[in-house]
Amino acid sequence: MAVNLSANAIPAIINGDVDAKPLVQVLDIATIQSTKNSQTERYRLLLSDSVSSHHAMLAAQLNEKVKTGRFKKGTIVQLLDYICTSFQNRKIIMVLNMESIIPDCEIIGNPKSFVDSELPFQKALCDNNVQSSSSGNNNNLAAQNRGSNVQNFRPTVQPAYKPPPVYKGRGAVVKNEAPASVIPIAALNPYQGRWAIKARVTSKGDLRRYNNARGDGKVFSFDLLDSDGGEIRVTCFNAIVDRFYDAIEVGKVYLISKGNLKPAQKNYNHLKNDWEIMLDLNSTVELCPDEDGSIPRQQFSFRPISDIENVENNAILDVIGVVTYVSPSVPILRKNGMETLRRILNLKDNSGRSVELTLWGEFCNREGLKLQQMVDAGVFPILAVKAGKVNEFSGKSIGSISTTQLFINPDFPEAQSLRNWFDQVGKDSASLSISKDITHGGPKNEIRKTVSQIKDEGLGRSDKPDWITLRAAISFIKTDTFCYTGCPLMIGDRQCNKKVTRSGDTRWQCDRCNQEFEECDYRYLLQAQILDNTGLTWVTAFQEVGEEIMGHSAKDLYELKYEQEDDEKFGNIIKSRLFNQFVFRLKIKEELYGDEQKVKITVVKADKVNYSAESRYMLDFISKLCRQ
Repeated sequence: MAVNLSANAIPAIINGDVDAKPLVQVLDIATIQSTKNSQTERYRLLLSDSVSSHHAMLAAQLNEKVKTGRFKKGTIVQLLDYICTSFQNRKIIMVLNMESIIPDCEIIGNPKSFVDSELPFQKALCDNNVQSSSSGNNNNLAAQNRGSNVQNFRPTVQPAYKPPPVYKGRGAVVKNEAPASVIPIAALNPYQGRWAIKARVTSKGDLRRYNNARGDGKVFSFDLLDSDGGEIRVTCFNAIVDRFYDAIEVGKVYLISKGNLKPAQKNYNHLKNDWEIMLDLNSTVELCPDEDGSIPRQQFSFRPISDIENVENNAILDVIGVVTYVSPSVPILRKNGMETLRRILNLKDNSGRSVELTLWGEFCNREGLKLQQMVDAGVFPILAVKAGKVNEFSGKSIGSISTTQLFINPDFPEAQSLRNWFDQVGKDSASLSISKDITHGGPKNEIRKTVSQIKDEGLGRSDKPDWITLRAAISFIKTDTFCYTGCPLMIGDRQCNKKVTRSGDTRWQCDRCNQEFEECDYRYLLQAQILDNTGLTWVTAFQEVGEEIMGHSAKDLYELKYEQEDDEKFGNIIKSRLFNQFVFRLKIKEELYGDEQKVKITVVKADKVNYSAESRYMLDFISKLCRQ
């Protein structure tokens, strides 16, 4: 079949005509590395119009079509979106979008490397061509020119987009005062002097403070998405934070210019772009009306849960699934001494796998609380997770980070497909968890056990404490020493809580703080027996957990027993707490009491049994046993 390529397409592109959509042929494809620190492959093409050929760079978003064989040597393609710019006296074509027309074709014509005579360096090459052709060496010089182009090409350059300038207003405009041209994010490179991008903010990170050798500082970042699907991260430091933090809103479209491009730090930046923008004092951020809606709200690349099993630790990915379980949020003390919240969800999809998703911080109170209310009401929502972080501990799980976004029951085709599957089949089908040996609602080292296993497995007798979860009922509560009088004074940002003694009739004395005060604090030191179907054991619960178990403050019960001396009412409260079932989180550690080593079991969390959630846990556990 005869194929006619677009006549003079290469010269037209080099001379700035980017409005046409020519047919050209791929003569060669080479893999290059765009920057020293980049992990993203880039491809260089040699394009031909059957007479002339020229090198081009392929935008990163088209890499997959090369890998899958859609674009290869000989393929006839139609250029749909492209730009051309000059760099070091050389023109470079940047292909942003193209379509395969004929996958396999013999090389058409005898194309020669095209040289733009308007550029001084290339004009000299053209003169050489003329001289060589008169001596009969035209083909050899063309081959040398192609080799020279290969050797001198710098893959770190992403070409600038320079369409004819359009200036607003009347009268002459000084060149440096002309507005920067709006270019696609994919065309950004650090060698451009003037540029502007129009994009939507898809994610905004929290304001973070840091301290290093240069002193204290603050930083925040936000992610942008343009109409061509290009994404890039923008970061602001210190004074720039004060200028732009309140102005940036997720979902809004902005025109951004005069920033500095730096290599993306892939340890912290999951976007598929080799660069990120650093705003400075000269940068401008202008809110734009979203009139045509050409810029999408978000861009996803969902992975089936079954794929996550083979994903590297700390990888960032998108996942979508049905929420089948939501734990209550629990406070967690971080290594830096700050307290945060944690909530664990279970997601399943039609790949036959399920995974645990850990929410941290404000995610627990916002989307986490809404999801828990929906699941407790028997509604199993679809949840799309943008930028979740893969964790590897006893299997694979996903955790939220500052740039994570959660979408409940989104209006996506993937969500609708998943809803139909779950309602028709998935609701009653078992799934294999890739988060192995993890208890719903517990941290990553927490495993469901029974009372008898505490003794049989020798828990707590190693160097580090064991953390377990078990479901049990309270069978006995000691009432003679259920609380103690504690110091209410603050030491820094923490309460002292050390036991205090009477100093006279109306005052209390703290030996640690060496102070006296009129009012003390009453704090639980609750000792109780708990039992399940395998046995019983003694546990100790302190203040917050004591209040969860008793349903009253320690001070109220102290006054009732010792000041009002209402033994009957006090006894009724104690009886009402017996044989109530809880899901206990226990810390088990052997400690020295006098000259004897004893295992101490401390209750660090006591949640009332959610029978719907417990039933789902038992069904999942039975399914795992059946597959063994």
